[in-house]
Amino acid sequence: MSGLLAYISRRLGVMILILLAVSFTVYLIFSFLPYDPASLTCGKNCADPEIIAANRIRLGYDKPFYEQYWVFLVGLFAGRTYGEGQAEIFCAAPSFGYSFQQNSCVTDLVGNAIPVTISLAIGSLILWLVMGVGLGVVAAKFRGKIWDTLSTAFVLVGTSLPTFLTGLILIVFFVIKAPWSPFPPGGYTAPDVDIVGWFLSLVLPWITLAFAYAAIYTRFVRSQILEISTEDYIRTARAKGLSEGVVLGKHTMRAALAPIVTMAGLDFAGLLGGAILTEAIFNLPGMGRLSLNAVVDIDLPIIVATTILAATIVVVMNAILDIVYAFIDPRVRV
Repeated sequence: MSGLLAYISRRLGVMILILLAVSFTVYLIFSFLPYDPASLTCGKNCADPEIIAANRIRLGYDKPFYEQYWVFLVGLFAGRTYGEGQAEIFCAAPSFGYSFQQNSCVTDLVGNAIPVTISLAIGSLILWLVMGVGLGVVAAKFRGKIWDTLSTAFVLVGTSLPTFLTGLILIVFFVIKAPWSPFPPGGYTAPDVDIVGWFLSLVLPWITLAFAYAAIYTRFVRSQILEISTEDYIRTARAKGLSEGVVLGKHTMRAALAPIVTMAGLDFAGLLGGAILTEAIFNLPGMGRLSLNAVVDIDLPIIVATTILAATIVVVMNAILDIVYAFIDPRVRV
């Protein structure tokens, strides 16, 4: 037990260092962009050098980079104040900055967007795991037969169709061509407003994302099962007279689950960063659309926040997966 706790402590310490390095790198990269954040805060028509200079001082952009980064880190834990006097604006912790283009704290914007993305990611994850793992198992069990051929066709179609095209096809056939369809043409309904409307507003986006991922997982699971089926301990299990169902469920799938969990965890983390195309097609106000609009409008505080948040999700998910493996396999702790 002490070895496990030591491993978890080391892994969490490494995770914190990586997060600091990620935040520093992202902040450094965006500080070298060919845009003056002080001029962006006073509107597109602002051309008065005195106003720009005053904004630069007011927002702290006149300070050295390391001071700006330190103020940014402190704001994550203690909040941050922008301006002074009647124009003072306070963004509570964790403060990622203030968007002067949307007149809102970035944390509030992210807080409104991330529940949409979480709903989209969780529903898609469940759907593509059920489809992908199920079809992969069937394809491996009936290798060379009609079910294997059908799963191969599904993989080819799923990996060939771009996500935006899948979404557009679903909208055409289940919204435009079917006026009786219960699915809305786009937009998002919060679950606390209408739980049924929330579910219906996400069904088509779930299917859009799950279709592409399920195709990848079908191929991956099939190859994993076929590879593991050639191992000596699987042949030994069959030689002992165990049924194919027991061999597949108790031995083969247990060995195949580890890489599947890793793959699913990383893909899920990527979706939490924002499914840009899917959210744009179905007009979902999630992290993807927030990031896309920030890039179009050159809203630097939002771009920095969403980039750091997406990287943080991936780093944290990797740490969680490593800790889970440490529970499953003691050799990982060494």
